[in-house]
Amino acid sequence: MIEQDASIYNACIRCGLCLPSCPTYLETMTETSGPRGRISLIKDVAQSRLDLRSPGFLEQMSQCLDCRACEAVCPSGVRYGQLVETARAQIRQTEPEEPANRRFARAFLRSLFREPRLMRAAARVLRFAQQTRLTSLAPTVGLGEAAKLAPRIPSSFFAARGQRFEALNSTGVAFLHAGCIMPVAFGNVHEATVRMLRRVGLSTIVPAEQGCCGAIATHAGDPDFARELAQRNIAAFEQSRADVYVVNAAGCGSALKHYGELLAGDQQWAPRAREFSKRVRDISEVLDAMDLGPAPHAIDAAATYQEPCHLVHAQRISAAPRRLLALIPGLRFVEMDESAVCCGSAGIYNLTEPEMAARLQRRKVAAIARTGATIVVTANPGCAMQVTAGLREAGYRATVKHLVELLDEAYQGNSKP
Repeated sequence: MIEQDASIYNACIRCGLCLPSCPTYLETMTETSGPRGRISLIKDVAQSRLDLRSPGFLEQMSQCLDCRACEAVCPSGVRYGQLVETARAQIRQTEPEEPANRRFARAFLRSLFREPRLMRAAARVLRFAQQTRLTSLAPTVGLGEAAKLAPRIPSSFFAARGQRFEALNSTGVAFLHAGCIMPVAFGNVHEATVRMLRRVGLSTIVPAEQGCCGAIATHAGDPDFARELAQRNIAAFEQSRADVYVVNAAGCGSALKHYGELLAGDQQWAPRAREFSKRVRDISEVLDAMDLGPAPHAIDAAATYQEPCHLVHAQRISAAPRRLLALIPGLRFVEMDESAVCCGSAGIYNLTEPEMAARLQRRKVAAIARTGATIVVTANPGCAMQVTAGLREAGYRATVKHLVELLDEAYQGNSKP
């Protein structure tokens, strides 16, 4: 069975500086619901003082959002995310045999994230259900939360099919990470990303050989599947001969940048993974490094910024999105209280831990309401869905936009890429 690295949990000096940054601790004010308490539980299991399948341990490993906020403030540099993800993998390895329906569901989800064609087929079914109001039946079959969170599925998708979009006076080639959810639910963000990349002189390719980043598999304690998906993306990038691998989903970007760690134990793939991760950039990093200049078109509105956890904490990118927003004339930027506290999305956390996710969602909506903003800017699809649903439920009228969408609007990118 996979084992914890004692050097990681022993690095914790129990100072407690992580506690004010932990979303679940802020909600419960309970020691075991914070990073310090969870590290103690992990250490107790590793040293056989606590059973791996004890209810309290299972609860806390599930309740953690894996948002990495604690890592960003830890003076000892504890790699907390690795501890939690290893614990989840251990739990998964020791699970009793699942009933047939759960085994089928797990196999189906794996197929869905492995094969983009199946994801597109599932999205078409969801679109049909939305158009015919069949989603109103979701609560009766136990899918109420999923139906509330699901975005409106557009009529066309932005699938990775080997497209190439040339830039005038091109200075390089960017590989656009299509992902799994983004093409079917947020294709407009991909289109805006292509236009902005071309604006700064980067031709853009979208190779068909790529796929899901593997973040959800990693967080769910399925590292083998995550490695399979990682190898696919590394090979696709190598074959493309692109200069940079560009991502517009914060959770995907974090996963891609950590392929070196994910594949560290594989002699064949480890060096390739390290080289790959060096070339991964969030779209905000790319645009911030270019000389965009002020946008030619004003946006007369008050906006606030919801920081995706895996952008601000895992990738440590916070200033770049704000600098980019400052390039938009007329936009009145209002800082949000607790902008870097998780909104409760965290991959599929809002489905696995709906009660805590709802509490964090309400906390985030209240913070947004205090700004008076009519535009909420974010940079991750999960955040966009969670915040949109929360604002709708609270009756607060504001539009949620991806950072690159707003930039594209200000730079007048209103035509197809």
